[in-house]
Amino acid sequence: MVAGNGLFYPIVGFASCLLFIYMSLGDLRVKTYEEPQLSFVKRRGSQFMLDGKAFYINGWNSYWLMVQSVDYSTRHRVREMFQAGAKMGLTVCRTWAFNDGDYNALQTSPGRFNEQVFKALDHVIAEARQDGIRLLLCLVNNLQAYGGKTQYVKWAWEEGIGLSSSNDSFFFDPSIRSYFKNYVKTLLTRKNTITGIEYRNDPTIFGWELINEPRCMTDPSGDTLQDWLEEMSAFVKLIDKNHLVTIGLEGFYGPNDPKRLTVNPEDWASRLGSDFIRNSNISNIDFTSVHIYPDHWFHVQTFEDKLKFVSKWTRSHIEDGDKRLNKPVLFSEYGLSDLNENYSPSDRDRYNKIILHIIYESAKRNKSGAGALVWQFFVGGMSEFNDDFYMIPWERRETYKLFVEQSCKLVRVNGWTQQDKSFKQFC
Repeated sequence: MVAGNGLFYPIVGFASCLLFIYMSLGDLRVKTYEEPQLSFVKRRGSQFMLDGKAFYINGWNSYWLMVQSVDYSTRHRVREMFQAGAKMGLTVCRTWAFNDGDYNALQTSPGRFNEQVFKALDHVIAEARQDGIRLLLCLVNNLQAYGGKTQYVKWAWEEGIGLSSSNDSFFFDPSIRSYFKNYVKTLLTRKNTITGIEYRNDPTIFGWELINEPRCMTDPSGDTLQDWLEEMSAFVKLIDKNHLVTIGLEGFYGPNDPKRLTVNPEDWASRLGSDFIRNSNISNIDFTSVHIYPDHWFHVQTFEDKLKFVSKWTRSHIEDGDKRLNKPVLFSEYGLSDLNENYSPSDRDRYNKIILHIIYESAKRNKSGAGALVWQFFVGGMSEFNDDFYMIPWERRETYKLFVEQSCKLVRVNGWTQQDKSFKQFC
């Protein structure tokens, strides 16, 4: 009995300790993930609406959130990024909700998913909710990074059912369309293991982006891409009636729009199989998406000429949103490379300021310029991910001030909310 009692008490003590930790973490989890209460962002004509008021966006891109959440040693970067964004008054972050067949892949093969990576995406969404940040989640890449449409074509080819080895068969091969639809359905109906909310029912998600920078160069008429966009946008809406849907376009005008072709950076831009007006007019597309990269699109232009192009490009698409589409226009990527000749950080500030100012002027007039998401923000310790556009905004006072001032301006247009109280001191 003496020996038994000697073993009994340590076991009871250890069990009590575990119970205390569990209850403490349980209480923390409840308190952490019940608040704040968020509403779905909706659309009324050419404006985003939130809680009955127009909603204009100052936000950013951090494509890396999910992959950095897989490993516990880097997961802290997600919280740091969202907390920093909220402190700057930023409201929407665009990030990848895909990783197909790559390292730490979410989808390891058609219809097969890595639960550890899915839990990492759960974590990203739960963390964003804590800071009142909404997420624009992209579903697949036109480019090869993180698998993209190339991986889908490879899967079909390896299974002996692919119609073609061309990347563009992603858009027209029935088997590949089925792969993608299965992925979309799995994602949208996923129940978050942290919040308990299905993705399609979570207002933390701002909207779904079908594909990053779609191009179908084997069909410059645009018919192939148009058919894919119509089918996939309808499929998303069939499953999820809560969230907004966009495409992920770069914004190039196609051959069906000769009056706007002169706005394109160069002639090649009209032969990519995408068409800004035609694509954006699809009934299940709620808002347009536009990218701005003059240093990638032009090979011989001065910096001052690029700034003039940026102004013309931005204003042209806002005008389309107002007069032709009656939909919000979100500039979902914009950036200036630090590899430009004679580059200086002040050049990037000037470039960003032009875009932000045009958005603010549109917002003041209740027009369709709905916001902009800069490419892209990192936290410290991520220099190995440098893509020559990345910024740690708080490391440069002028850059940080530029984005905070834009947030303040848009909050005055939108009207102060309960969520903005912690940010109001900076305005």
